[in-house]
Amino acid sequence: MGVKVDIGRSYQSQTRVEEWMTAEKAGNKGVDVLSTPMLLQLIEEAAVQCLAPMLGPDEISLGTQIELNHLAPTPVGFIVRTEVEIIGVDGRRVNFAVAAFDEREKIAEGTHERYVTDRPRFLANLEEKLAL
Repeated sequence: MGVKVDIGRSYQSQTRVEEWMTAEKAGNKGVDVLSTPMLLQLIEEAAVQCLAPMLGPDEISLGTQIELNHLAPTPVGFIVRTEVEIIGVDGRRVNFAVAAFDEREKIAEGTHERYVTDRPRFLANLEEKLAL
């Protein structure tokens, strides 16, 4: 990695839940709240942003694992605050504690792991896979 990854480094983001982000739009009829896949995307985006300043110019991070408890529904129009914190580093593996809150309560908690790799190597492996 380009720079030392600091345990304890954190990042927060906020997003207003829009209709296109709901479980209804993902195919779960009648469930007009933030979908779990969208919640996962918000958490992954926050982890990417937290880690990005510490990566070298040819490095990227890839999500490798997530353990997420979706605790409560969030209606359209509410703001979701996503929080991530680096809690461990093992070589190129970076582990995060993650949580999300809406305007009333905690809506999710868990852990997320990202793997830091070389962008050219990743793209070469992808090209190789596509050539098969």
